[in-house]
Amino acid sequence: MKKDFSHIDTLASKLRSLRPLNAGEIKRLREDFVVENTYNSNAIEGNPLTLRETAFILKEGLTVGGKRIKDHLEAIGHRDAFEYVLSLADNNEELTVRIIKDIHSLVLMNDTFNKGIYRSVPVRISGALHQPPRPEFVPMQMETLIADYDSLKSDKHIIEAVSEFHLRFEGIHPFIDGNGRTGRLILNLELIKAGLLPVNIKYTDRHKYYDCFDDYYGKNYTSDALSSLIAEYEVEELKRYVFIIGG
Repeated sequence: MKKDFSHIDTLASKLRSLRPLNAGEIKRLREDFVVENTYNSNAIEGNPLTLRETAFILKEGLTVGGKRIKDHLEAIGHRDAFEYVLSLADNNEELTVRIIKDIHSLVLMNDTFNKGIYRSVPVRISGALHQPPRPEFVPMQMETLIADYDSLKSDKHIIEAVSEFHLRFEGIHPFIDGNGRTGRLILNLELIKAGLLPVNIKYTDRHKYYDCFDDYYGKNYTSDALSSLIAEYEVEELKRYVFIIGG
């Protein structure tokens, strides 16, 4: 059954019809989103920084005592990667292998040897229903995924298309580390390019998020669960913006 995303499209149209935000408002909202998104995306991957500590690092430019340099760099790298995503969206850049590797390079800024480079060793995802391909198959599978994504965007709503892309990207697990953060940044890049708002997959919802992968790889490759989760987040963000602007 075809999913109905008309509510999202209606909210997005309403938001576009309201007065435009001024530069100061946009800056404040983006800064707040980047802090929360950086905290949640990194926390999902095991970064121990709290939301307050993440804000302290990104907004004040200071370090948090007792936390590793790696933890700080992961916050800074994610922030920089998100800023890069915004610049790509502003220019409506087509998604390519080069752009994916550039995003990963910023996410993994603390790892000189692996940033922006496909993995060269086999990996296993503990507890997952699907295991990533051997490294020699990664380049081919990534090229196929990007080519398939063009068809997905033609045939499906962007929420469905980007959800399937994300599930397949994480299944390929092209990098030795930073796949989750990179994948979620790509997801937001594509949402913004489509005229929607970036979404913040919350750390507290991580198990629901993980279940989406089991649903895809264990139930005939359906992306419905992730599409529904992304749609919920998108509606939440759109309603928040409409309320802030005064619609």
